[in-house]
Amino acid sequence: VQLQASGGGLVQAGGSLRLSCAASGFMFRLNTMDWYRQVPGKERELVARITSGGSTNYLDSVKGRFTISRDNVKRILYLQMNNLKPEDTAVYYCSLNLTRQWWGQGTQVTVSS
Repeated sequence: VQLQASGGGLVQAGGSLRLSCAASGFMFRLNTMDWYRQVPGKERELVARITSGGSTNYLDSVKGRFTISRDNVKRILYLQMNNLKPEDTAVYYCSLNLTRQWWGQGTQVTVSS
């Protein structure tokens, strides 16, 4: 399993970013995929989840601002983040739970006020 996240960066509050996660080594279209984030000194938290059927769930604090999606042909997981807030600053990870938890390398998102 390989998960390669990209798309992070520095953005002002109210701005947008789109994260991508290229997946390989497993049946991408059959698996639930997640985005997590982590701030130094805090536990990693689940931000968004998308099932193989396209059902989605979100952390309450990002509902209405973030959208998780997937392209099963390209094998890419996305996280569209709009109206970003300074409290969204974190390292974002894509993740797969398949026999064990697999993690991408993380991409830094920094939102300035």
